[in-house]
Amino acid sequence: MGEEIEVIDPSGFMLTVRLDSVSPDRVEGEVVAERPHRPEPAARITIAIANLPAPALELVLSRCTEAGAYAFHVFQADRSVARGDKAARWLTICREAAMLAGRLRVPEVDALPSLEEVLKRSDAAVMLVRGAPQPLAGLAKPRDLTLVVGPEGGWSDRELGAVALKADLGPRNLRADTAALVGLSVALAMRE
Repeated sequence: MGEEIEVIDPSGFMLTVRLDSVSPDRVEGEVVAERPHRPEPAARITIAIANLPAPALELVLSRCTEAGAYAFHVFQADRSVARGDKAARWLTICREAAMLAGRLRVPEVDALPSLEEVLKRSDAAVMLVRGAPQPLAGLAKPRDLTLVVGPEGGWSDRELGAVALKADLGPRNLRADTAALVGLSVALAMRE
């Protein structure tokens, strides 16, 4: 044997383990090194995303989990094309992405019936809207927030009126899956 692997210790260490024996039932080895492992961002950024067609939504869940999203709210926006709650599938995607990224926790994912339900659960909601006067890159507070990402068809007037704070990601029109990942990246970078 003698092969070395890295193992995450939930108490916050990355362990290097030299394998002694591997069988279908058991893996044994010796810890030969350890170093601090703190992969979780200090800021808790929740992604509230309008229900999208499965491939795009699954991409958001996977990539944003890898990047450090704290949690997800998948909700039915007025112009959502996709319908349905696939919570078990969504959680599996987040669990696999968290393992790949070496995270210590798996983000929670819930399905909500509306934007109003998202807002009830969010102390600080920021709606991503192209052309908003406030750039997301200039918004460093609050530390913890919920980024509200719309459907491919855009926000309805009713939804635009429901969220007080709106932020812009720049002059380009982004798909919802791209906007979620870019928004999360910008929000985390402003808070690290």
